[in-house]
Amino acid sequence: MKTGSVEVRHALTSRDAAVMAAMRAAVAAAKGTMSGPEARGPFDEVMAHTPSASGVDYEEANIGGIPGVWCRPHGARPGAALLHLHGGAYVLGSAHAYRNFVGQIAARTRTAAFIPDYRLAPEHAFPAAIDDARRVYRGLAEQGARQLVIVGDSAGGGLALVLLSLAHADAVSGRGLAPSAAVAMSPWTDLTLTGASFTSRADADPLVTHEMLAKTRDLYLGGHDARDPRASPLHGDLTGLPPIQLHVGDSEVLLDDSLRYATRARAEGVDATVHIWDGMPHVFPANVGALDAADAALALVATFVDTTLGT
Repeated sequence: MKTGSVEVRHALTSRDAAVMAAMRAAVAAAKGTMSGPEARGPFDEVMAHTPSASGVDYEEANIGGIPGVWCRPHGARPGAALLHLHGGAYVLGSAHAYRNFVGQIAARTRTAAFIPDYRLAPEHAFPAAIDDARRVYRGLAEQGARQLVIVGDSAGGGLALVLLSLAHADAVSGRGLAPSAAVAMSPWTDLTLTGASFTSRADADPLVTHEMLAKTRDLYLGGHDARDPRASPLHGDLTGLPPIQLHVGDSEVLLDDSLRYATRARAEGVDATVHIWDGMPHVFPANVGALDAADAALALVATFVDTTLGT
């Protein structure tokens, strides 16, 4: 690994190769099927399988008028918080279903994390999700957070990067707290769906398809321009952003969404590094304990947060 390199590749372990072979067989029939509100129950069940972290307390709360769940590790660093925006293609997902996964991140980073239940499409189309995310961000600052790291996965990863640009712009204009950093796992950064990996990884991806994302994209945007930077952070202003760490599987159709975003960010002078994990599927870090790569990725997230916020 070269210091400051934009891409860091991680090899597939033999244990993970065996786990992934079994996983691919188990989920083959469900590939590309979670594309509407009817899949909310099954999606939440899948996410709830992440084991809970020890030493973390969970608390329902309301921040900025948006309900959600706090994941508070014992001995959390004072004055800092993670804002985790959950995945689900803007149509699925909930704070309760994500509490175990985010609790794992909170425990490793020793930082309290809040998961908002931002409004979902199609009941609440664009820009409801980003409006809610901005309200939560401001609410955390108003409650005394002095350091905020924005975190997200999948669509929530894209939403996190949109929020990063907007919060940074607000801070530059003297209208809010500057974000300290961002972490995005398998982020959906371009809702135009033009990444080359939609073709090159179509067969390799065990979970996500172009058709699936096109359906949820349309439910979310409701005809709005997919190139709007509030929908697709790849097309936003990345100038002057704080450090960003991205994690993506090499087997994902969304691989290029991470690579292109990181390349654009580095071109603007941003400290952005993307970790590419061979053989890994979409949002693989949620498979804590089952995949070596998941635990290794979260260890890198913890080091990144420690470096950014101070140990």
